[in-house]
Amino acid sequence: MLNKVNLKNILVLDIETVPQYASYELLPDIWKELWKKKMQKEVKEGLSPDGLYQRAGIFAEFGKIICICAGYFFQNDNSEMQFKVKAFYGDDEKILLDEFGEMLDKSFNSDNQLLCGHNSREFDFPYIARRCLVNGVPIPMLLNNSGKKPWEVQLLDTMDLWKFGDYKNYTSLNLLAAVFGIESPKDDIDGSQVWNTYWIDKDLERIKTYCMKDVVTVAQLLLKFKSMELLKEENISFIN
Repeated sequence: MLNKVNLKNILVLDIETVPQYASYELLPDIWKELWKKKMQKEVKEGLSPDGLYQRAGIFAEFGKIICICAGYFFQNDNSEMQFKVKAFYGDDEKILLDEFGEMLDKSFNSDNQLLCGHNSREFDFPYIARRCLVNGVPIPMLLNNSGKKPWEVQLLDTMDLWKFGDYKNYTSLNLLAAVFGIESPKDDIDGSQVWNTYWIDKDLERIKTYCMKDVVTVAQLLLKFKSMELLKEENISFIN
């Protein structure tokens, strides 16, 4: 698998998102009505719109990005594989999207380069593009797929690779990490706790660390998919 793909041409990324408001009560009235309509099916099952609002972060119309982490492979002087992760994070979504987009267009702009994440085709990639539009930020070249043919799209998804054409199955990153003997990225918090960590605990640093761990786990999966040895801890570095 991935025999023809050079790891040094892959940028691994992950995002963390939250609702734009801390609670349903703080939503402007028009957005309360829009959220009710969005959640109509779930409300019919006995749940209330306000009780469901913590899930708003998964929808680009109601959420915002608070962290994007991106990592890349390179080799040191001893030809050992290294992996470096950089975080773009903060309360101001437009600023972090500007910084991430600038980095992407400057450093990852070739036809043979790829973006990679886990379940990223369904979530991370379109979410970033949509929030760029909302914030008036240019969509990075690798994410601007309008008019491209399927084989021209430079996006890679480890969940899709694991499916091998099986469209009925969802496999979490944590489960795949366990399958391949990779250290779990969920050893502190998981995705369900990001809302509370951001809006209640005000601990963006903790979320950034969690996001970085997800990126490293995806990188380790790529190595397993290529039948290569996992990265050693001393060969992984982090920058903010």
